[in-house]
Amino acid sequence: MLNIKEIYEENSIKEFLVKRRLLTQYLKSTKFLLAWNFAKLDFKLREPKKDEIYSFRINKQFRAFWYFEENGIFIVFEINNHSNF
Repeated sequence: MLNIKEIYEENSIKEFLVKRRLLTQYLKSTKFLLAWNFAKLDFKLREPKKDEIYSFRINKQFRAFWYFEENGIFIVFEINNHSNF
């Protein structure tokens, strides 16, 4: 089972969120994630599952992709416009 203690972002993520006016929606989504309210986030383990890359929905258009590190830390490494896929 996942033990989520903290969420960190790579350097370019906050800039991306501010540029597209997604920061407040992203912060709301991370609060849901830390509270284990996955139903509102469309939380998924992405394929291939052996890579252990997860995603959650920020809004209808954008998803955040992240991976798990030891000690309950998750690192967000990409925000993706999944409506183009």
